Amino acid sequence: MSGAALGIEIILVFFLALFLLHRYGDFRKQQRMVLFGTLLAWYLCFLIVFILPLDVSTTIYRQCVSEHEDHGSGPTVGPMPLNQTTPNMSAASAKRVSSSPCYKPWSYIPEGIMPVFWRVVYWTSQCLTWLLLPFMQSYARSGGFSITGKIKTALIENAIYYGTYLLIFGSLLIYVAVHPEWRLSWYELQTIGITAANTWGLFLLVLLLGYGLVEIPRSYWNASRHGLLLIKTYFKAAKLMTEKADAEENLEDVMEEVRKVSESIKYNHPLRKFIDTVLRKCPLDYQEKMGRNMDDYEDFDDKQNTYPTEKSLVKLHKQVIYAVQRHNRTRVQWQILLQQAIHLEDVAKNETSSTHQFVHSFPSSEPTGWFSRYVYTPTAEWYWECLLKRCFYRLLSVVLTLFSVAVVWSECTFFSTRPVLSLFAVFIQLAERDYNYLYIEMACFITIFFLCTCVYSTVFRIRVFNYYYLASHHQTDAYSLQFSGMLFCRLTPPLCLNFLGLIHMDSAISHQQKLQTAYTSIMGSMRVLSFIANGFYIYYPMLIVILCIATYFSLGTRCLNLLGFQQFMDDSEMTSDLIDEGKELIRRERRKRQRAEDGENRRREWKERYGNQRDDFSARNRSNHEMKETSYSESSRDRQAKYSRSGSRAERDCIELLQDAEPLDFNADALTDESLESDSGRHTGGRYLSMSSSRNQIFDDV
Repeated sequence: MSGAALGIEIILVFFLALFLLHRYGDFRKQQRMVLFGTLLAWYLCFLIVFILPLDVSTTIYRQCVSEHEDHGSGPTVGPMPLNQTTPNMSAASAKRVSSSPCYKPWSYIPEGIMPVFWRVVYWTSQCLTWLLLPFMQSYARSGGFSITGKIKTALIENAIYYGTYLLIFGSLLIYVAVHPEWRLSWYELQTIGITAANTWGLFLLVLLLGYGLVEIPRSYWNASRHGLLLIKTYFKAAKLMTEKADAEENLEDVMEEVRKVSESIKYNHPLRKFIDTVLRKCPLDYQEKMGRNMDDYEDFDDKQNTYPTEKSLVKLHKQVIYAVQRHNRTRVQWQILLQQAIHLEDVAKNETSSTHQFVHSFPSSEPTGWFSRYVYTPTAEWYWECLLKRCFYRLLSVVLTLFSVAVVWSECTFFSTRPVLSLFAVFIQLAERDYNYLYIEMACFITIFFLCTCVYSTVFRIRVFNYYYLASHHQTDAYSLQFSGMLFCRLTPPLCLNFLGLIHMDSAISHQQKLQTAYTSIMGSMRVLSFIANGFYIYYPMLIVILCIATYFSLGTRCLNLLGFQQFMDDSEMTSDLIDEGKELIRRERRKRQRAEDGENRRREWKERYGNQRDDFSARNRSNHEMKETSYSESSRDRQAKYSRSGSRAERDCIELLQDAEPLDFNADALTDESLESDSGRHTGGRYLSMSSSRNQIFDDV
């Protein structure tokens, strides 16, 4: 199994990142470089999370081998006397040396592989987060029509990011340069750069972790309360409808501006190619409307008309991209929220059912599979939705709460090595004595997975107005996807270092003479910056207690309500008004869907009742029509043969002219003004929209 576990996890993590990207991104519409950059950033961050437990178990085995070799014994010899231990050796190490030999873990990774692996993963992720992704993010969002213009916009917008990083790095560089005991070398410069990046990430990490440690257990507890969850859904419906109406109004305003600009710039104007690019980003119905009223033969006149500049068209292009994406996102989210509200109302109705069978208000018209037919039956669905699901969520909330309390306690006490107060360090050291590598890896994975869930879920939930918003069902724009990749790459390294400190595997914090993990070795010695290693990295995570208390009492939500950003609160009058409004909206949509379903049922019944009679009547009409056509063709052939035998040439010509005339078909669809108008609009619209498809380049527009 040497190296096999590493290869299997590398493959599984890739498919996990690909699945999440497919859920939030759109493979068909978004440009390839955006998807590739986001996938690579997520993949590298998830690799660190999944591979780090293997590094810990391998390091523990190498530490055991090193301790046995220092005392003159091989890795498989028996017990040794306790008096042969050194003063720097911990109690657990002394007991391991004196009790049993070392056993190689099942997932042992050969020496020399992990340092190279971590260097590639870490430095690639850092190049992505500080150089490539910010540039690609601004490039994708830019409204420029040329590559040069987009590059210029991206450089200007990213100056603040590069300036922040250089400010932190420069201050640390000055600190090391003026210190009399240190001499600057490449190794120390590399350590300063890594420390600056980790310091920036640790600031944000504590904020997100303090929110997630409280909000995730509370969200599962609230999910078990169907009544609270239903009124919260009503509240979300009212807010989302307001946002949806605002998005539609914004789209109408932008499309009106596009129409005016499109009518003012004629087909032979030099800026017409930019208008065509803008029109291709508009919805299809707006493209048809704008194409109907265009005159291909009207030339432009520079003296009489005032035309927009290229800069204003760049701004308009950016507005169109943002308005269309926001309109599509709110429309899809409204349908999803409507389904959730109807399902929660169905759960509330079925809770009092005496038949113990779940009944849906609007049954799905799609054929049911074997799982729904034999396993997830209406009875099983009733027990799960009305009884078991509530108990499961409450039990899960209690377990997550215990994990959160353990994390908060360990964050405040992980610097204490004698006695060991960090709960996670105690668990790892107990398993280390018995060489239970599987338990060590599972404990490390569960711990770091819980920490990452608290941090990453906050990244997925956080919303900065409408500029950064991760929406599921393929509704996330390129800007938000790349911004999430940047956050993941900046948060994961300090999170992993913090985890190694919790289990006392980082000697820079625990101050123990222990073998370093391969991941810690690429970070360099934090003793180069002692005030960060001995101060900031130890005491700053204690602020997580204050953040957890603030999150528990919803201080941030109350502040947002005071500032005018409506958030869900039980004791707010504005919240009750929005709940009533959302309830009325859901009731209206339910009536609309019920009328549509009733109409569909009536049409289906009418078709079943009169469909056979209509089919028989149409069959008789077709048979009569075929008999008439047969008799007509036979009589025409007889007349043609008669005149061909006895008629003159002039008579034959007259007969041919009469036969060429096509009979009128009264069964054909009548031509209406709407069809003519649509056809003309389609042809005129095609005049202004370029028919030649451009090549799929690396930096195409979103």
